[in-house]
Amino acid sequence: MAGSLPSNILIIGATGNIGKYITSAILSANPPIARQVSIFTSPGTVSNPSKQELLSSWKSQGLTVIEGDLHNAEQVAKAYKDVDTVLSALGRDGLLEQIELLKLAEASGSVQWFFPSEYGTDIEYDASSANEKPHQNKLKVRKFIRENIKRVKCTYVVTGPYIDMFLRSVPGAEGAGGFDPVSKRAVVVGSGNEKVGFTSMRDVGKFVVAALRHPETARDKALKVQSFVVSPNAIVNEFEKQTGTPWTVDHTPIEKLGEWEREGWESGSPVATLFTLRRIWAEGKTLYEKTDNESLGVQEKDLERLSTVVERAVKGESREYVSLPTPSRGLNANTYGGFRSDLLQKNQWEKRALEAEQNAKESIIKSPGPVVGVKRSRS
Repeated sequence: MAGSLPSNILIIGATGNIGKYITSAILSANPPIARQVSIFTSPGTVSNPSKQELLSSWKSQGLTVIEGDLHNAEQVAKAYKDVDTVLSALGRDGLLEQIELLKLAEASGSVQWFFPSEYGTDIEYDASSANEKPHQNKLKVRKFIRENIKRVKCTYVVTGPYIDMFLRSVPGAEGAGGFDPVSKRAVVVGSGNEKVGFTSMRDVGKFVVAALRHPETARDKALKVQSFVVSPNAIVNEFEKQTGTPWTVDHTPIEKLGEWEREGWESGSPVATLFTLRRIWAEGKTLYEKTDNESLGVQEKDLERLSTVVERAVKGESREYVSLPTPSRGLNANTYGGFRSDLLQKNQWEKRALEAEQNAKESIIKSPGPVVGVKRSRS
């Protein structure tokens, strides 16, 4: 690793939600970060028609694709040969796989720097963070690193929530928040004045590149970075400005979100994680007196603005790049309030949920009174 800068980078999880942004940023960096950039991915990914265009584009930029099985230690060790920096962008389901990846990195003769997949909410924000269910696997990885990794340096890039995903509502859990440019409706948690620190997915890539360029600042650190800090109400205002239309805004009390969160975890719902994270964000646990942006040489002018991200959402440009969790069929989707778009009418379960929602609305019209858990502030 001549001059302390990386020269041979291997990315794991490159074609995933955030991995594609990190990989693209590294390949597009000017001047180049490393002489060699490779990804380790499965044969299934390489043969997947939906990945062909992306992989071809990257190959034209000089990327090397190494096919293999993440669970095959021999294949991973072979992929590590001559690599000095490993970047993991594995999703939640693969976080614990990093423990074996770290063991192999420590045992290798070349890997000196490892970036675990930490892009997202701060898992050690305060004392309460240790008890949050979505944080547990990342916390296990950090514990393993503290106790077992002695030679390899590690860097955590803590970005807070991705604004691109924050704008999207999750089918069956619309009451947890979201913004729909088609219907001009939004659901926000709390009063809507609670500020949240966000990073756009494109800026996550920029921050990773900045960390790679500043090893003296980044190594053995949990870097706190953000694109901007803004409230949900300010996001609504930006949507209204760009669409030229007043929006209907519903409010879900934080207490109601907490109820849904408990129910979700008890029933094993895949959206339970979403409820917990949205509650954490609304409680202000993405805010810092000072971030590491400046120490990484990243200035405000280098980052995306809220207006840019909202513009993409209004044009529908971000939908194909973001995958979201789907609700459990065993849950009553109507419980989680909010609105639905025509994109949600995909199966009979959703049809029944929509019918139940409509019946509930009709009963409210017949018997005036507030909607439990969701408050409407404007129309």
